[in-house]
Amino acid sequence: MLDRLSSSQEDLESEELREDAETAGCTRICDCHDRQIVTVTGTLRTVTLRPRAGVPALEAELFDGSAALDVVWLGRRSIVGIEPGRRLIASGRISMSQGRRVLFNPKYELRPLGRE
Repeated sequence: MLDRLSSSQEDLESEELREDAETAGCTRICDCHDRQIVTVTGTLRTVTLRPRAGVPALEAELFDGSAALDVVWLGRRSIVGIEPGRRLIASGRISMSQGRRVLFNPKYELRPLGRE
């Protein structure tokens, strides 16, 4: 109880996200390796439109409390429901790009807004 009172809001949210990933049966992002097929869950921190090789690409940072990865949808300028603060489950093959974990064109499932 004392630990929860002395923890920052960010620490509490990270702990909640780690517990959510475990409950959903997903791989923690920190445990993902290059070329591994994974299912991860977390909260989208940022969503940006960033062209890659002249092709539009919607890029989002997914955080699960243990680490972050980039989720990239090539050829998309926007996707309904993909916005900062939204929770989702994403599946695909991890690749490494400039030292960061990346999921290109993953299968995804938007999680309900608010508490389940």
